[in-house]
Amino acid sequence: LIVKENGKNMTEALADVAKGNETVEYACSLPQLAQGRSLKVSSAVTCTDRRDPLGVVGCIVPFNFPFMVPMWTLPIALVMGNTVVVKPSEKVPLTMYRVKDLMEEAGFPPGVFNMVQGTKEAVETIIDNPAVKAITFVGSSPVASIVSNRARALHKRCTALGGAKNHLVALPDCDVEGAAADICVSFAGCAGQRCMAASVLLLVGGSQDALVDTLVEKASKLEPGNGPGQMGPVIDGASYKKIISYIEDAEKQGAKLLLDGRSWKKDDAGGNWVGPTIILHTSPKDKTIQEEVFGPVLSIYAASSWEEAIEIENSNPFGNAASIYTSNGGNADWFLSRFRASMLGVNIGIPVPREPFSFGGLYGTQSKYGDMDITGDAGIEFFSNRVKVTSKWPMKRSYDDMQHSTVKDSANFAGQM
Repeated sequence: LIVKENGKNMTEALADVAKGNETVEYACSLPQLAQGRSLKVSSAVTCTDRRDPLGVVGCIVPFNFPFMVPMWTLPIALVMGNTVVVKPSEKVPLTMYRVKDLMEEAGFPPGVFNMVQGTKEAVETIIDNPAVKAITFVGSSPVASIVSNRARALHKRCTALGGAKNHLVALPDCDVEGAAADICVSFAGCAGQRCMAASVLLLVGGSQDALVDTLVEKASKLEPGNGPGQMGPVIDGASYKKIISYIEDAEKQGAKLLLDGRSWKKDDAGGNWVGPTIILHTSPKDKTIQEEVFGPVLSIYAASSWEEAIEIENSNPFGNAASIYTSNGGNADWFLSRFRASMLGVNIGIPVPREPFSFGGLYGTQSKYGDMDITGDAGIEFFSNRVKVTSKWPMKRSYDDMQHSTVKDSANFAGQM
């Protein structure tokens, strides 16, 4: 179903389900992980806390991972005691319908999991409904900002994850074969339609022709299709036109196309096909380097120094992911301490954290609006209210007895002024 409505290849579709199930498995452990705490803070006073559900939460999810992204929120929200309204992308409406059927078969009570189809009006209705106490959103940065502002204007909890422009830095000591294979999967996998995809490769420290040549060779061997190891089409005509426009703009700016995917297509099927495209830039100011393309396009630029590479990465308005390719731990640490992103990788082109670590971009960037991350322990916090209780029970001993006790508790005010 995911292959048919999204265009992923079969391996990617199975991975979509497997990654979603990781959060389901994590949510099944929450009765142990999300227990309240209790501490005797003085001889007569005890503090406890517990997590209460918010009530109804709304989850607005994108087209690029029809199962995984809804499962970033749905299992944790439900286990924390909430009911959920999911609005799938209008571009992939069927996968969550199937999930709904399976949940009903599993015995979920009516009204616990709810689904609404639609576009802008449906989103605004969910946000504005007084019964909805919190909103999660994953999508483009402009819409993430709108959703966050609308929800927070109503004093509702909201986490809205936006777009990305992820930078990879390759040093001369990197493993050429391993790095090339990893970078190829990162920028071309899922047709480049994921917020963790590699978008810019910065080469630092002299000639790295071997890495570039190996990368181009691997990417050029990709074939169109939905079978394992093939690359599917992009989601629709609008995305196709946008991706092509970025390639054309780079060409006009004098960049060199090392691999051109504009003529790529699958003869025996419809769809909007853009092949893997690798562009060698002479200026880091090119539009294709600066903006999110959201397609199978990799921009390469040779930085003059480590400092210039960091300056380029830091200056982009997003803050989702960044990675360093090197065989030297000290080199890796230098970059990891200077990247301006919240999900970092070492020799990993798609540094997605796994539970209990949470997923989310960097505060103050166009990758993240609102509150907290969306999965893992941050999801526990987001989908619950932490209620604190401080208790003191009457004591049988008199105040005079307490005054003459050899045990003094300065923190226990027990009726004292």
